[in-house]
Amino acid sequence: MTRRHWPTGHGLRVAAQAVLVPAAWLCLCAAPAAPARPPPHGGSDAMTPSLRTWVRYPPVPAQLGARAALGKRIFFDASLSASGRLSCASCHSPRHAYGPPNGLAVQRGGADMRLAGTRAVPSLRYLTFTPLFTRHFYTPASADSEDEGPTGGFTRDGGAASLQQQAAIPLLGSNEMANPDAAAVVGRLRRAAYAAAFQRVFGAGVFDHPRQALQDIGLALAAFQTEDASFHPYTSKFDAVMSGHARLTPQELRGYALFNNPRKGNCARCHVDTPGPGGRPAAFTDYGFAALGVPRNPAIPANRDPAYFDLGLCGPYRRDLRRETRYCGMFKTPTLRNVATRTVFFHNGRFHRLEDVLHFYVERDTRPWQWYPTVAGRVAAYDDLPPAYRRNVDHDDAPLDRTRGDKPALDDAEIRDLIAFLKTLNDGYATVAGGAGTARPAHRPPPSQHQR
Repeated sequence: MTRRHWPTGHGLRVAAQAVLVPAAWLCLCAAPAAPARPPPHGGSDAMTPSLRTWVRYPPVPAQLGARAALGKRIFFDASLSASGRLSCASCHSPRHAYGPPNGLAVQRGGADMRLAGTRAVPSLRYLTFTPLFTRHFYTPASADSEDEGPTGGFTRDGGAASLQQQAAIPLLGSNEMANPDAAAVVGRLRRAAYAAAFQRVFGAGVFDHPRQALQDIGLALAAFQTEDASFHPYTSKFDAVMSGHARLTPQELRGYALFNNPRKGNCARCHVDTPGPGGRPAAFTDYGFAALGVPRNPAIPANRDPAYFDLGLCGPYRRDLRRETRYCGMFKTPTLRNVATRTVFFHNGRFHRLEDVLHFYVERDTRPWQWYPTVAGRVAAYDDLPPAYRRNVDHDDAPLDRTRGDKPALDDAEIRDLIAFLKTLNDGYATVAGGAGTARPAHRPPPSQHQR
């Protein structure tokens, strides 16, 4: 869980800073309760006021605006697809943190619902504050900051500049909703039950201009994802802890320490756990990009072609960076919120259990034979990248800075502790942002049939 492969020095400084701030939180979480009265759900009254001032959770609107309400209807409307069977919600299920509803590496779509995708479906939660894509990001308000490399943008390769653009991509995707052009989308929208509402919001003549109407569909979907609290609920145990309504257990505390330790898990290096500007809740991502050398996934039909490679920032979907080969193999760092509810991991869906993901991180180079095929007696490491681009794979920071035969950065017990902490990032612990926990058990994903 480390930063993308980029000039270091600055990286170790940031990692050291990252572990200092949460250390204060660990002390707060472990502090004894105030003697005056028992704090709610085991939290500490002493820590509540400062944290509630520091972390400001977004308000929940009494009702959605006209655009957002329209976007909600569009989001769940399968009639906008060529097959008539695929909606945004089909792949981005509200019951699965707006991620895929199954353990398939890629989903199927197209006019006959038989065309497979090429990338695992990401969650749509917690995208609101994603910055614009830049090839050269500098930490704001830092006089000695260095170039942090590519950062921001939407989709796994940062190719969409806004939620609006991202939302419209599946409508025209040949292996998704499979409309051949904007006119086809508008033709389907004209027949929708909410066509009149669309005209009221965007103008009576909106259907006469298909390209503009397609952009307006994106605007409505973006408004829905921005306004509806289900896309950014902040109802995890971690949020309850930050609001003073809960405490981490000893195992969760150990996991949190590993999460921040720059020589162990070092997850906070990329999955930033500190509040953002104005007390914005922790995003658990730095919106950066990394080449991690994830093994090739034979479950993706496109990978049957040995000449096909998904290179992230430099193709095949992005075309503007295809000549900047130092970016090849880099994909955007996702948020870790709800990570323990997922059954598909990384851009190619190669792994289906969180345990396997963490073992891969710490054993990728120490025990490469466990993760990559052996060809002609040699381990074919980073086999989902052409040989010329394998130099882009991150080796700079723990836990990816080991070599064959080294002791992995985490052992089995530490991985269990880290997973215990990651489970505190699952939404559903409380009913309101930063609220106290409920009596119902936390969501658990269905058991996977995939084994290590």
